[in-house]
Amino acid sequence: MNASVRLSASSLRTHKRRFAGTFLAVFLGVAFLAGTLVMGDTLRASFDTMFGNATSGTDAVVRSADAITTPGESEGVREPVATDVVGTIEKVPGVAAAAPNIQGAGQLIGRNGDPIGGQGPPTLAGNWITDPELNAYQLAEGHAPRGPGEVVIDRGTAERGDLKVGDTTTLRTPDPVEVTVVGLATFGGEDGMAQVTFTGMTRADAEKYLTAAPGEAATIQVRAGPGVSQQELVDALTPVLPEGVEAITGQESAEENTDMISSQFLSVFTTLLLVFSGVALLVATFSIHNTFAIVVAQRTRENALLRALGASRRQVTVATLVEASAVAVIASAAGLAGGIGLAAGLQALFPAIGFPFPDGDLVISALSMALPLAVGVVVCLGSALLPALRAGRTAPLAALRETAVDTSGASRTRAVTGLALIALALGVTLTGVLASPSIWLAATGAVLALIAFVVLGPVASTTAVRVLGGPLDRLRGVTGGLARRNALRSPKRTAATASALMIGVAVVSLFTVFGASLKATMDQTVARSFAGDVAISTPSFGAGGSGLSPRLADAVQRLPEVDTAVGLGRGVAEVDGKGRALTVTDPVALERTFDLGEIRGSMNGLGADGIAITENEADKQHLRTGDKARLTFTDGRTQTFTVRAVYGRSELAGDYVITRDAWAPHRTQDADTLVAVSFKDGIGTDDGKAAVEKAAASYGNPEVQTRDEYAQSAAGGIDMMLTLVYALLALAVLIALLGIANTLTLAIHERTRELGLLRAVGQTRSQLRAMVRWESILVAAFGTVGGLALGAFLGWVLVEASDGASDSAFAFVMPPLQLTVVALVGLTAGALAGLRPARRAARLDVLRAIATE
Repeated sequence: MNASVRLSASSLRTHKRRFAGTFLAVFLGVAFLAGTLVMGDTLRASFDTMFGNATSGTDAVVRSADAITTPGESEGVREPVATDVVGTIEKVPGVAAAAPNIQGAGQLIGRNGDPIGGQGPPTLAGNWITDPELNAYQLAEGHAPRGPGEVVIDRGTAERGDLKVGDTTTLRTPDPVEVTVVGLATFGGEDGMAQVTFTGMTRADAEKYLTAAPGEAATIQVRAGPGVSQQELVDALTPVLPEGVEAITGQESAEENTDMISSQFLSVFTTLLLVFSGVALLVATFSIHNTFAIVVAQRTRENALLRALGASRRQVTVATLVEASAVAVIASAAGLAGGIGLAAGLQALFPAIGFPFPDGDLVISALSMALPLAVGVVVCLGSALLPALRAGRTAPLAALRETAVDTSGASRTRAVTGLALIALALGVTLTGVLASPSIWLAATGAVLALIAFVVLGPVASTTAVRVLGGPLDRLRGVTGGLARRNALRSPKRTAATASALMIGVAVVSLFTVFGASLKATMDQTVARSFAGDVAISTPSFGAGGSGLSPRLADAVQRLPEVDTAVGLGRGVAEVDGKGRALTVTDPVALERTFDLGEIRGSMNGLGADGIAITENEADKQHLRTGDKARLTFTDGRTQTFTVRAVYGRSELAGDYVITRDAWAPHRTQDADTLVAVSFKDGIGTDDGKAAVEKAAASYGNPEVQTRDEYAQSAAGGIDMMLTLVYALLALAVLIALLGIANTLTLAIHERTRELGLLRAVGQTRSQLRAMVRWESILVAAFGTVGGLALGAFLGWVLVEASDGASDSAFAFVMPPLQLTVVALVGLTAGALAGLRPARRAARLDVLRAIATE
């Protein structure tokens, strides 16, 4: 063992450059994984601290006991609490203070006329709580609101909106309210709560604009007296609270808020980063394996001589694994430091671009350090295992051979196995997508397809390189022909090198196809369902914004240019015990402006006790026209509705439709999410839109869009997602390029004598550089074409699987322009990867190269 270690140490010192690419591949993969874990721990700790600060003076929170949660949402909607409970609470022994917390949506307009926030984090408004210990915000400048229209805003919002004390602006509640900023506040010593905006007003104004009726609050905040614990306070409050009202400790409230952030955003975000860490490490595996395979092939004579001198197979194998272990440990340790730096960079970057990340020190846990270190070592050792075993099997007689280049790979067994895997992958995938829709079957088929591509790589590389490199003979003459033959000489090596890039390109292509399909689906949905001319809408993603005034549709309807204007509001209720989202609207105007498909029954007579549902929901609930459905609202009241219409399409209209009269007794803060407008015959889009914009200006100046503009803005979140995906996948592509460059560098070392002979017979330095670069481009072209094919197939699988799991019809689109850009990036990357190896090859001394053994 000691001899193996000494041999490995000597080899590493002598051939440091051989392992530079492997070091970088492991370093980048481990850094990304470590950075993800550290960022996740930091965010959880920061949110814990933030919500802990928000409830630091609150020992108990009194709220409605029950919440209605609709599908796809983790946070339920609760019934308001009567504010007259405050008097009862204040009489309980151990209570020092209690205050109602009225909270709703409220979006401020900045000095430039644009709304502040709204693309993600919530935009909140509420009553300014005068008890400084119960109020999460601390007054930093000015004074608390004292009269109608006076507000305090957080300092971060003031800076983003260029507002200061004394300024007058508009607050959308969603009805526009003119307010005067009389104070600026901080949150836990910071300018605000991440990117959340907050507007504090008087209790009277909060009740007027944020609640359905005076005397209601979201919660009651309670502070305990000296010596009373939070749990003791809750135990004392519980017996005096009305039925349906509960008390929880302030700590439990903070934990619930953190859990909500974790389930809604943080888990998704960290899972996304972990997936891309996995992709990067998978790509690194191919690069590392290829490096060690080439190194072992180059050292065939050296290993054979060791065997001839008495070294055992085990010693040769262990020596190779010790080299891999040394590279793995050093690169992984460096990757941990890089991951901490990456997390610090992300922590500084994301708030700057609007992501809702709170401030806080980096949290570095033992798991966040141990796991990436272990993964880096395992990936490196696992990638080097087969080459190490191959080194140990080197026969002593191999020392007599001139060279030992790996030319294996394109065997009949491999071809049969690969084709069988492709057939199995297609069968499983098509079953999971078309015959018996199943996400798990489709995912299994996708994984099998990836394995099949890797197995078939060496077989396919021979044909692919011949086809892709065919034009080089005509375009580049002898230089092109030599580049093609060099790429063909080791099919397994070419395939392994290209596979790393193939996986990166495949994932990029997958998301490109899926993103384009989502946008096409949105366009298709709007084109099919929305028969109006313009739309007035709220932000298409995130929790921000205040919605639209429910009076806006009526104001637009009165315009002489408008035929129909219908507002779509949102409510929630339990339908036969299951939480469902309700569309609150004028059913008659809805039918005129939206294509609802085939309608059984009539939308005309819903009234205050009728409901319309989609055919799909009717089948799920076993309902038909004339049947009764029991709806339980957030106020605890249950009402029986008659199903008076069943319509075919939900898409923009939603699955359940009730009238505003039916919703009015149960509503809280009333708002529309969309106002759809149809013009009268002969009214042009430009003229009609201008008239609508003028009418909407007095309702907070919301954005008015044509049908096409509305479809594009609704898909705006997809573009943001794709931008983030491309940025993350750049790491995987970078590792793949390092793999190509490393393989070429080692291959040049392997072919030193051959290159010297080429120079001796007249090949110029520029021709030699061109030969190496074209070889790199051919390898990259093989990986890029394979990645595009695999990515397009997986994109189709994902779209079809989503179609089967959703009520909406998904459109599959292959975006030619974006995929062409991906292909060009892959080829350009191949050319860049070949630059350094080409320069090194051209600098070879001819006489020394010829003399090299």
